[in-house]
Amino acid sequence: MDFQHIIETVGRYMDFAGVAVMVIGAVVSIPLALRGFQPRRLPAGAEPLSAYRSYRQLLGRSILLGLELLVAADIIRTVAVTPTYDSVGVLAIIVLIRTFLSFSLELEITGRWPWQKEPERSPTAAAAS
Repeated sequence: MDFQHIIETVGRYMDFAGVAVMVIGAVVSIPLALRGFQPRRLPAGAEPLSAYRSYRQLLGRSILLGLELLVAADIIRTVAVTPTYDSVGVLAIIVLIRTFLSFSLELEITGRWPWQKEPERSPTAAAAS
């Protein structure tokens, strides 16, 4: 078994893991949302999430993690095995698309961009939790 074959196999397993995380996350999110799952850190004065909104947030987090694993798999397969300009170009496009999706999902889940700080909690809200 040569190095290139090992890297291809690792990349395939990472692809499988990314898809599995998304599928398992979608399935596990359903009962959690129906049971009334609430994030630990709701903004001060925010109302509890509906089952639909809770499911969307849980599903979004699963998709984000799955996308990260898929990007890692693409990087492993492309860069570790004699990269060419074509393969690196395709990788760059794939990573750009998946990064855009990740940012969009992060905005949907948390209501802010990934580089924005979390809103400060008031001292009374921090003491109550």
